[in-house]
Amino acid sequence: MKKPLILCLFILIGLTSLACPVCDQRQPKILRGITHGAGPESNWDYLIITSAAAIVILTLFYSVKWLVKPGESSENHIKRLILTNPYDGR
Repeated sequence: MKKPLILCLFILIGLTSLACPVCDQRQPKILRGITHGAGPESNWDYLIITSAAAIVILTLFYSVKWLVKPGESSENHIKRLILTNPYDGR
């Protein structure tokens, strides 16, 4: 279990440290050494990325929340039809 986690950390650290010097000069201070290519062209780019990140984080939060504890306990719910084992005698 520790080996894949350590491998992922090394890959992430390696990828973030591989920004080339030309890209480093083009990026604003907050993004230097992280991203390649042209930097954001206006403040609208920051707003768009922040909005998209907020939507992704909310979606991830609620999907994990409802997967862990769905809150549906009805025996007639569609999930019972999908999740029941056909060999359990029901």
